[in-house]
Amino acid sequence: MASEEELFANIDALLAEEPQLPPPAERARLREAAGITQARLAQALKSTTQTVKNWENGRSEPKPPRLEAYQRLLNGWAAKYPAHGTPAVAAAPAPVAQPEVPETFTGPAAPEPEEAPAPQTPAGQAAPERPVRPAATSRRPAAKKAAAPALDPRFPHGPLAVLDGDGSAYGVDGIVLDCPATTIPELVEWTLRESGLGAPKLNRYGKDSDPLIVLTASAAVKLGLPERLEGHEQRRSLRVPEDHPVVKQVLKAKWQLTQRGFGPWARIYRKAQGRERQCVQLAILSWDALDERSWPGVAEMEPADIARVLGVYAQRVITPRGSTAVSGLELMTALRPPTKPERDEETGNWVSGYNPGSLGTEPMDPAPPEATPEHPVVVNSGWTGGFLNEEAYQWVRSVDLLSDEECLLPFAVGLDLNTAFLAAAARLVVGLSAPDHFVGPKFNPKIPGSWLVDLSHIELDPRLPSPFTPDGTRPTGPAWYQTHTVAYAQELGHDVHPIEAYLRRETGAYLDPWHDRLKNAYVDTLADLGVTKDLSDTEFLAAMERHKQADPALAAVLSAIKATVKGGVGKLRERPQGRKYKDGERWPALERPTWRPDIRAAVISKARVNMHRKLNNMAKMTGLFPLAVLSDCVVYPSPGDSPLSFLPYAASGKPQPGGFRLGPTPGLAKVEGVQELSWAVDLMEKNLNPARHIKGGDAVLDEGE
Repeated sequence: MASEEELFANIDALLAEEPQLPPPAERARLREAAGITQARLAQALKSTTQTVKNWENGRSEPKPPRLEAYQRLLNGWAAKYPAHGTPAVAAAPAPVAQPEVPETFTGPAAPEPEEAPAPQTPAGQAAPERPVRPAATSRRPAAKKAAAPALDPRFPHGPLAVLDGDGSAYGVDGIVLDCPATTIPELVEWTLRESGLGAPKLNRYGKDSDPLIVLTASAAVKLGLPERLEGHEQRRSLRVPEDHPVVKQVLKAKWQLTQRGFGPWARIYRKAQGRERQCVQLAILSWDALDERSWPGVAEMEPADIARVLGVYAQRVITPRGSTAVSGLELMTALRPPTKPERDEETGNWVSGYNPGSLGTEPMDPAPPEATPEHPVVVNSGWTGGFLNEEAYQWVRSVDLLSDEECLLPFAVGLDLNTAFLAAAARLVVGLSAPDHFVGPKFNPKIPGSWLVDLSHIELDPRLPSPFTPDGTRPTGPAWYQTHTVAYAQELGHDVHPIEAYLRRETGAYLDPWHDRLKNAYVDTLADLGVTKDLSDTEFLAAMERHKQADPALAAVLSAIKATVKGGVGKLRERPQGRKYKDGERWPALERPTWRPDIRAAVISKARVNMHRKLNNMAKMTGLFPLAVLSDCVVYPSPGDSPLSFLPYAASGKPQPGGFRLGPTPGLAKVEGVQELSWAVDLMEKNLNPARHIKGGDAVLDEGE
């Protein structure tokens, strides 16, 4: 073993040689001349790594000033000049000992380069070179706005690639890989062994994201798949038949498909061997994998632009694994893994244990009032006690309650709250354990659960929707409410006396990391589109007018982020699908720990209460009452064609707290649309909701719900 001073001297010699690197054939001679053979390189690397760890573990003596620099240099040399017979991967950047990773990644550093297995090549064949070609000309200059993902040496080419019919796989940052695969099994092998695709885990106890390959129509046909899926059902729910040649190829090659089969989002995997996952996610564009409502215009983009859109989404949210709703749910689990390693006190072995704050690994049945009418806990128990009805607002004020002054106003202005469900998820305490039943409990606003209570005696201004029902009508008797709804009744000054309740003893802010990651994704993407936090209200409105035209690709990312929020919350109470389903049967979603209708109810209850609080404060500050509310959109009569005409401002020019405020962050408002007041009143007379149509379409569907 070389002494430390000899080690430094040897590496100094390497540094001196670095500017004049010889051809590959002479590298062995250089190693010998420098005094460091491949074996000594590995030994020196191990020595410096251990030395760094010793100092990090509390060694008191001063750290050698050049130690970490030498460790990084040795890593680079070990990658550039591998042992004889091992092919070097020239396309990948030289890995470092401690790679920079995203802030949300708190797990251990990646394995050292010398431990990474080299791609397997059949005996007698040379390892094929996979050149990285320059970026396609279709990439827009605005791509530089999106921050580049932190480098992980295990995934040098990013999280995903879009494959076209000529074998070009377009990745993030403009890279283009040559993919020689002509069958789906060959594509899976290439993706796992040679592509360098994937993404690091988002939590130290989680799993790395599997690589995603997006197939264009021409790529699908080349690989033996039909260009389109046709049938009487929605194309997204179709699958190729089990006897299709491609499915047979997959199974013959000892790969497996998930229960979803081979559809628009197909997962192909083998059971993990040790810690190594073997799984590839496929998305077929021509099978409507990218829903137009969530990913507007993306399916028609050039492959390089599709890779850019999905790459930004993968970097800021998660590598897509299905619809935005599926991705929203997967993000919850990725950020709050159900298990973590812990030591068995009896055997001393490491075993999988419960990760505090997560939902665990086992599904949990809800309380009967939290379930849906077809759920087994309802059907099998004969429950007739009613259900939670915590849904978003769909309310229209009666035209009889319009004043003469309101009818003289010329405009109806729609305000939309940015990702209202996401704002409601912030610091939201939810139940983590099974529900317990209580009779005659004292109400406690800090305990999440479902309460049977009579709120029908509470009388509020009829020009506002009731905060206790989705349709805004006054309750008619005892009903089940989530904790936030009952707490708001108390906040308004009314006594509440629950008759019974289903409460949870273990609680936690399960959605906090989900909220934080999606909030950052939303705010950062809006900022890339020119809508930043430092704008005045006038500048903000102008920026929102043009943000979709600034960069359609990033505008599609923003749309997908919003759809991820709504869809993820909706997936917490996924209903049974299929005409053959019978009430009382379990359906697949019930086997997920994330089938939690009580958490969905908590988010929606808090969002609806937040909306009513703002409506109530607006009435107190301005005397204005809404015409209609739909989920996170509210329509007000206005003297002008801008919200600046009626929103409350202080004498200093700052927005008054408590009401609606304009801005780019979750919970603040933007303009949904502007129409003439007569247009809105005409819809109200027909019992139609102006908030649904004020921007010229169906607001709910356009937002990806």
